[in-house]
Parts: sequence; C-alpha cells; structure tokens
Amino acid sequence: MTGANGPDEIIFEVTEAPEGGYNARALGHSVFTQGEDWNDLKEMVRDAVLCHFGDQEAPKLIRPHFMRKEAIAV
Repeated sequence: MTGANGPDEIIFEVTEAPEGGYNARALGHSVFTQGEDWNDLKEMVRDAVLCHFGDQEAPKLIRPHFMRKEAIAV
C-alpha cells in the first residue's frame, strides 16, 4: 500500500549471513543492509530505510521476515 508520499510499509527478507549475523533485503526496493545480531539488524534496517526514502517519504512500518534456508523431504 502506498501513502501520499511513499509506501505505508516495507518488507525485508532476512537471512543468516554465511560469515555470521544477518542480511536484509527489501522486497520491491533497492535497499540492502547487514547486522551482527538481531537488534543490530533492526537498527541497520531502520537507518537504511531512512537513508533510502528520506524522513518525509519513509514508510511507517518495517516488516522483517526471517527466511530459513531449509528443505523438507516429501
């Protein structure tokens, strides 16, 4: 959903980084960041969104979705 100045929310796909920590990539926007732990990642995601959109156009909500690379045999 999009508000008057920008999207109302932005969704990030979060994965574990091979070297440790987390990677976060915005869906539908060119925003990518990393964090050493979950709290650090949340700060980095917020900063990246504010840098990308600016204070006036930043979405009101950020939704991180943790994606686990796991396979289930059928």
